[in-house]
Amino acid sequence: MNDPLTTLPTYRVVQWATGNIGARSLRAVIQHPRLDLVGVRVSDPAKVGEDAGALSGLDAAGMAATGIIATDDVEEILALRPDCVLYMQQGYDVEVLCALLAAGSNVVSTTGGFHHPGSMGPAVRERIEAACAAGGSSIHSTGSSPGFISEAVPIVLTSLQRRLDRLHIAEFADLSSRNSPVLLFDLMGYGQDPSTFDPRRWAHGAESFGPSLRLIGDALGMPLESVESTGEVATAVRDIEIAAGTIPAGTVAGQRMHVVGRHLGEELLRFSATWYCSTEIDASWGLQPGGWRVTVEGDCPLVMDLRLDVPLELMAESTPGYTANRAVNAVPVVCEALPGIRTTVDLPQIVADLGQKG
Repeated sequence: MNDPLTTLPTYRVVQWATGNIGARSLRAVIQHPRLDLVGVRVSDPAKVGEDAGALSGLDAAGMAATGIIATDDVEEILALRPDCVLYMQQGYDVEVLCALLAAGSNVVSTTGGFHHPGSMGPAVRERIEAACAAGGSSIHSTGSSPGFISEAVPIVLTSLQRRLDRLHIAEFADLSSRNSPVLLFDLMGYGQDPSTFDPRRWAHGAESFGPSLRLIGDALGMPLESVESTGEVATAVRDIEIAAGTIPAGTVAGQRMHVVGRHLGEELLRFSATWYCSTEIDASWGLQPGGWRVTVEGDCPLVMDLRLDVPLELMAESTPGYTANRAVNAVPVVCEALPGIRTTVDLPQIVADLGQKG
């Protein structure tokens, strides 16, 4: 009798982008027993011509070169006709995605935009769906947050309920060890006078997490009529040194964002993100180590804590895997899915194949 494990299909994969998350994804593809790397697409001219092993960091671990050379030529990638493209650049190019999908390549993306088709702009949705139909392909957005924590986990926890009153996902992230001054100070507003902090920043919460909340509401038969995002900041009680620089006393050292989805006028789903650079702030926020707490209020109440059990000094090295790995593990189910924009609700449960090549 044939061993069923030896008859599982393999998939030809292109890694698109090799930043922090893309490099971790690339490493996972190279080592995955059912994925064959056939191409790497980069945007940085300095990376063109580099071997995938070097871009993934595997060469530093003594692994041999892969023979797969990075390119910035989109036509070269299209000509490979991969089974799946792991699309991990910042934002997305509709023209490129449509070309990939129409050519028959499935796409798994960590850039978001495809978590809930009903939340997409009609014109973009129509173009993507038409490309999927033409190529018999599918596209799926996932990651750790949004994705795993805002979709996969709520689906599992609500499977125990016959009445749901409220579900709250609370995310915590300690950013003190992140050596990214531009991100923290310029983009996120840490170290700024709180009076100059632009509250329009909170709008991205509804854009990023609203689709996940709407997806869950629809799946549970409790569609949301509104999704709103608000936020607040906390300031440092003294001058604080973090990896990215100095946060002066009285300036922003913590941020908390709330994204609330309402059903029949009542709050049903809430995602809260608390990101802080120090615990020495002027607010009683009940700060917790990095991770999530999910609270389900219903006929079978639940509270679940998920901690990122990683020393703070290793957090920057470890966190890319939380986003990259789910996308890599999703490749087989997305390749086997029906054509179209496929959500977490549409797909079967993603099960990791943790074997290794060789």
